[in-house]
Amino acid sequence: MNEYEAELVLARRESVADGVLALTLRHPLGAELPPWEPGAHIDVVLGAGLERQYSLCGDPADRRAWRIAVLREAAGRGGSAHVHGRLREGDGVRVRGPRNHFALVSAPRYRFVAGGIGITPILPMLAAAEAAGAEWTLLYGGRTRGSMAFTEELGRYGDRVTLAPEDETGLLDLAPVLGALPEGTLVYACGPGALLDAVEERCPAVPPHVERFRPKPQEARGGGEFEVVLERSGRTVRVAPGVSVLDTVRAAGIEVLFSCAEGTCGTCETEVLEGVPDHRDSVLTEAEREAGETMLICVSRCHGDRLVLDL
Repeated sequence: MNEYEAELVLARRESVADGVLALTLRHPLGAELPPWEPGAHIDVVLGAGLERQYSLCGDPADRRAWRIAVLREAAGRGGSAHVHGRLREGDGVRVRGPRNHFALVSAPRYRFVAGGIGITPILPMLAAAEAAGAEWTLLYGGRTRGSMAFTEELGRYGDRVTLAPEDETGLLDLAPVLGALPEGTLVYACGPGALLDAVEERCPAVPPHVERFRPKPQEARGGGEFEVVLERSGRTVRVAPGVSVLDTVRAAGIEVLFSCAEGTCGTCETEVLEGVPDHRDSVLTEAEREAGETMLICVSRCHGDRLVLDL
């Protein structure tokens, strides 16, 4: 699979909230960047084994700049510390993408919910909903008002945006926003896992569109041995218990794009030609899981003893 990969230049670095930096990336020769739509993210390769996914939060119409925002996480794994502590304007930044597993579906009305840095994929969605003439509201929570990014940009939307800093209003009250939704309303949410779990619990009839930064907890499930036929490569491999399809395929010398290796970014999504996947990711929708046409080979396995993949 061909995917855009390039060394971009950090053209602008600005603080947009306490502990949050917005980075604007441009091609060093001023060339246009690939198009993207609200909900898309890119991989940022930081070196030394550090690779992270960040949502694009700028203007999709601006083909010469990509904007991302990075929260400094004290208990993180080193990615945000690298961005905040080492990246400077003019530095080269290796990127891949964009890809989108959180696309904005056309609808007459939306309810957006964001928690913390979860505002980043939502931000361009608001502009798209506004341009389409849709009716929408946003409920945006954070630890403190100062920690909430892009509040100045959100000010132009007036009372359609509700800011709810936890130290002022307590935990987000979802009942007024998600109760008795009019027909045709779609819910989009991004933020901490507990918030997304609560959103999903309140929307049983029409599942909300959510994007997770951490894998959704999975119930304990075994993983026996099974066979994987790599159709394009003409190879067959055995996936052992406790070993992922991704690791097995790579050990066989097959090049596969991957990034997070925990089922949240969608980079390793692979077409399933035969067999029934045992989905264990945090990306695919229930409809996509039931269709069984693709799987994330970094975490998902097989119902049965054989899969045929387009690899």
